Amino acid sequence: MQLSLNGHWQLSGKDQRSGGDLELPMEVPGDVHSALLAAGIIDDPYYRDNEYAVDWVHQSPWQIEKSFSVPAEDLAQYSVLRLDQVDCIASVYLNDSLLGSTSSQFIRYDFDVTAQIKPGANVLRICFDVTADVAAEQARNFPFTLPHSENCRVDHNNMVRKTPCHAGWDWNICLMPVGVYGSVTLMSVQTHWIEDYKFQQRFIDRDVELTVTATVKVHQQISETCRLSVAGSELETIEALPVGRHELEWVLRVSSPELWWPVGSGAQTRHAFKLSVGNQLIECQLGFRSSRIVQTPDEAGSGFHIAVNGQAIFMRGANWIPADALPQRIQPDVVRELLQSAVDANMNMLRVWGGGQYEPDWFYELCDEFGILIWQDFMFSCSHYPAADPHWLESVRTEATQQVRRLSRFACVALWCGDNELVGALKWWEETCNNRDRYLANYARLNHTLEMAAQSEAGDVDFWPSSPSVGHMDFGDGWKNDAAGDMHFWDVWHEAKPFSAYQDIHPRFCSEFGFQSFPSMPVMESFTESADRNVSSAIMDVHQRNVGGNARIVETLVRYFEFPDSFDRMLFLSQCQQAMAIKTAVEYWRCLKPHCMGTLFWQLNDTWPVASWASLEYGGGWKLLHYAARRFFSPVLVAMIPGHTRFGTQGTKRLRVVNDHTVNIDIEVTLHAHDESGNVLDRRAYTASIAANEVHELAIFEPAADAGIAFYRWSWKAQSPASEGIETEGQNEFWLAPYKQFQLAKPSISATTQSRGEKRFIHLTTDKPAFFVAIDLGGNKIYSENGFTLMPDEERVIEVQRTLSNRHAPVLNKLTIDHL
Repeated sequence: MQLSLNGHWQLSGKDQRSGGDLELPMEVPGDVHSALLAAGIIDDPYYRDNEYAVDWVHQSPWQIEKSFSVPAEDLAQYSVLRLDQVDCIASVYLNDSLLGSTSSQFIRYDFDVTAQIKPGANVLRICFDVTADVAAEQARNFPFTLPHSENCRVDHNNMVRKTPCHAGWDWNICLMPVGVYGSVTLMSVQTHWIEDYKFQQRFIDRDVELTVTATVKVHQQISETCRLSVAGSELETIEALPVGRHELEWVLRVSSPELWWPVGSGAQTRHAFKLSVGNQLIECQLGFRSSRIVQTPDEAGSGFHIAVNGQAIFMRGANWIPADALPQRIQPDVVRELLQSAVDANMNMLRVWGGGQYEPDWFYELCDEFGILIWQDFMFSCSHYPAADPHWLESVRTEATQQVRRLSRFACVALWCGDNELVGALKWWEETCNNRDRYLANYARLNHTLEMAAQSEAGDVDFWPSSPSVGHMDFGDGWKNDAAGDMHFWDVWHEAKPFSAYQDIHPRFCSEFGFQSFPSMPVMESFTESADRNVSSAIMDVHQRNVGGNARIVETLVRYFEFPDSFDRMLFLSQCQQAMAIKTAVEYWRCLKPHCMGTLFWQLNDTWPVASWASLEYGGGWKLLHYAARRFFSPVLVAMIPGHTRFGTQGTKRLRVVNDHTVNIDIEVTLHAHDESGNVLDRRAYTASIAANEVHELAIFEPAADAGIAFYRWSWKAQSPASEGIETEGQNEFWLAPYKQFQLAKPSISATTQSRGEKRFIHLTTDKPAFFVAIDLGGNKIYSENGFTLMPDEERVIEVQRTLSNRHAPVLNKLTIDHL
């Protein structure tokens, strides 16, 4: 018998404002804040500065309870209660008997309830402690100070195992939610049950040796038939097992299976897998793939790339944070739209960042389906942790073992990374600088524990010690080192350097870099009153979590544009410059391939309406950055980059073609040089054959050729041999100076709409050159193109590709068009 206890529960606690008792319904999976919000007890914490008005919620203890009935005939010899994800410090009672406690959001808890469960009516109760109080007490009792991220509004969140950014981050609201985010299941078995299982793949020529390991808990001596099948391979054994916990292992040789590939590199083939141990059955979809980190010494240092099925693949993507600050809102339909948007922007990898959470199974199933590779961090970020405590470290070992085993069946998981920025944190505080040996030893205990878990439970993917990192057993600064490993490059944002600073470094793999923008006006209207709509208002500061962030957006903006004359223009131009910044970085680094083999910008999504680095604003709407990403992440890219002493002659401009396809392509490129009025001063045409996964230089432009030119603009068409079926086209441009240095004419843009069946199209024309032409920013519509250049001699036809279902994406009632 397996009984789900998800669904309707009862929440109780005290309203700290009035002292009155509260009793109300709550959904599980769900969180306390969402239940209070649904009942009208608290106001929307995302609106204006309501965040602070709901602090009493996380400062209060809470209790949830569920009554349920179990027919006598469904109870067997042994019963277990499984709690997938409890956040996080709680005591669990069944029929008023204490089963035990939970101390980590990231551990699955199985409680033996054989003695407590009874036929008929039962009551399950979970009592939550105040997490912040527990964390503070643990910090007081620890033998030395453990500095924590200054992004957190609640101190000492590093002392408890919950989503780090729940305490706030430099883009996140601080709610410190509590609740149950996974399933609650009662299982009753007569003799045995499969407690856990994992997969490891080993490639032998074209075959795959699949090792399946299952932990079987036996309560009565058994002799059972075990059957396994996948991709035409079958295996049957008979296992005689005494009472106890047993690790059973089977090895299947699968002959030449169809492989799973990341999107753009091949098909996402998955195979039905079945495992039965007597009457216990496991079924899932399994993709066969190999994934390895490859580091090859070269003249610049050591290359870094991820090889899937033996193929070096350039990783195009972003960093993933939790889909919402309210856990109950993190639903499959919402996440599917976000992941679909990633694929639509030609991304093939996301990094599940270490300050968030291990995502639920259905997240990785979606990534398997879409072909999105996952760089998976363990959940440690920007702090020091109590690894010197052996009991805490043992809990982390359990966490890591469970999580790596759980995710071993997903083809999308490309690597496990120990943490986010913990090596850098060794020199962030006075305490750590004054006693680096102590804090390094403390860190090494944690990192080694994670490495051992990853290697033992998922030996078919590699462990990377930290991000950023130069490599194994190197505790130096990976932030500024572009010779080896992965790097985080934040000089443009945090040090206010010009966008050209992205072209001064040559990373092997850049796993974090970013530039902020404001959200669109429709999203802004969802959390502000009209009086708040000034970039230096108090409410705007609440929705900007990076100190000085709004000032930095404005300061940088005036380097490239004339100062805007309205608030909505400020929002629009902030998105223009965000797109410019990341485009500058990605195009340059992609043109360095294979020296650079990955760019994951910060960040893909938002958790609430906020000024941030995200390309998808809250609700899933596309900022201009995301539309730009669709272009600069295109598998075929034609870009113009400045020369550099390391990769060309200083002062020149180099026109290069990047081909990320696994097949050769033929390309035709037409380039025009324009003055500031759009007049054509020069025209050139190029043709070339580009090998698979190669970068080809089409032309070099000397500085002397730039006289009178404001910008270069080019278009291309590329195709593969007919048997491969690849046809692609695109446009791009390169400006010789900031926009504000030119006297750009004001265009008049005409728009007409047309419906063809269920599809809707917008036809655009202009009388003068128009730049950053943007349709309906901040709405729930996704367009085929946005933020583009429109010239007088062309008509641009934009398709409305899909409508977002997320209820937090604003619905616009009229067509709006912005431009520079």
